[in-house]
Amino acid sequence: MKAGRLVSILLLLQARGRMTAAQLAEELEVSVRTVYRDVEALSTAGVPLYGDAGHAGGYRLLDGYRTRLTGLTADEAEALFLAGAPGAAAELGLGPFLAAAQLKVRAALPAELRAHTDRISGRFHLDAPGWYAQTEETPFLTAVAQAVWNSRVLHVRYRRWAEPSDVERRLEPYGLVLKAGRWYVVAGPGPRTYRVDQILELRTSDTEFTRPEDFGLAAYWTAYQRDFQDRLYRGEAVVRLAPGVKLPRAVPGDTDPHGWTVARVPIESVEHAHGEFLRLGTHIEVLDPPELRERMARTIAELAERYGNPASPCGD
Repeated sequence: MKAGRLVSILLLLQARGRMTAAQLAEELEVSVRTVYRDVEALSTAGVPLYGDAGHAGGYRLLDGYRTRLTGLTADEAEALFLAGAPGAAAELGLGPFLAAAQLKVRAALPAELRAHTDRISGRFHLDAPGWYAQTEETPFLTAVAQAVWNSRVLHVRYRRWAEPSDVERRLEPYGLVLKAGRWYVVAGPGPRTYRVDQILELRTSDTEFTRPEDFGLAAYWTAYQRDFQDRLYRGEAVVRLAPGVKLPRAVPGDTDPHGWTVARVPIESVEHAHGEFLRLGTHIEVLDPPELRERMARTIAELAERYGNPASPCGD
């Protein structure tokens, strides 16, 4: 709308100094003609704004003039907390609000601090998902986020791992968590954790719920991850590691004269550990449990036999 656009022009000029009509048009995604009309409207309203002709020309505010129109809207304030993760803000439908909030904050900063923030934003970028992580479709993410903002009950059809796989659930969404590129909603009763991409159907009700006063999303997530790790790694293996080799969650023990270290390593299962340890090749030796050591030995023997024979175009 025009009023918001006029404010944006003021804030852009206040934050960046001189800007051409073409630069303003590109920033605001309007035509140059529209910028001309908006600048004329601002001048008519008494804003000390003038233009310089020529190659180095453009519009600028009178030196010393600063607008007080830097108050954040509720949506912009919420988006500002996601400033370190612009992709996440966009997924939640807050991308435009984030841009507006950052512009207002930048306009309110002294010139030397604006230059500092420009250097930071130009040299640091957050990209949370892993390289080989497949992007999951989350068509209901915006609806879930709105329910979180507004404390509205959700009725969903959800796909879980256990049978029956598709279940109906009534959720009171307390908060959203972005972990390694995947969105989770923490919801009551419970609370419990649900993957947003596993929601098959969703209906937002008009029923409002009360978020527990003693619930803290960050504290819950920390405890949830710790409990998840405890449930995930139920077994343990004893291994010898070559010098310089380290494993996550490993508890190191004695080191022999050759630099090999005995360590205890939590494992999910013999099957999972077998695959993980094979990646280390000759830099690991499994000592315990016996079934894991035997499986490693059997696989290594099969590989030695396979690679000890001449290659055949037909395989085995």
